[in-house]
Amino acid sequence: MLEACVFFTVLCGFFGLIFKKNLVMKIIAMDVMSTGTIAYYVAAAARGGLMVPIAENPEASLTAGSYADPVPQSIVLTAIVIGFSIQSLMLVGVMKLAKDNPTLEVEAIERSYLP
Repeated sequence: MLEACVFFTVLCGFFGLIFKKNLVMKIIAMDVMSTGTIAYYVAAAARGGLMVPIAENPEASLTAGSYADPVPQSIVLTAIVIGFSIQSLMLVGVMKLAKDNPTLEVEAIERSYLP
């Protein structure tokens, strides 16, 4: 059920990216799609019964249970940071475009830049 909700989130972002005409709405749709993708990776990696890979007593840690792998967690955090920076860069581009155009509709901007 959780995978279906995450897939629906990615699908909503994808269709928003295709069908929305406003540039800010397209950026929001890309952010929704990115959030759904990250949520899918988190849901796929989530497992119960794993311990945190920080040991207070090194001798006791050798006999303890299985540990959670920190690599997927770091990759997801990196994806979040990169997604935020890309979103910021796109918003700056839209702000620069808004200085020259009275609207942020894609079709109107394309018509104004035709040779």
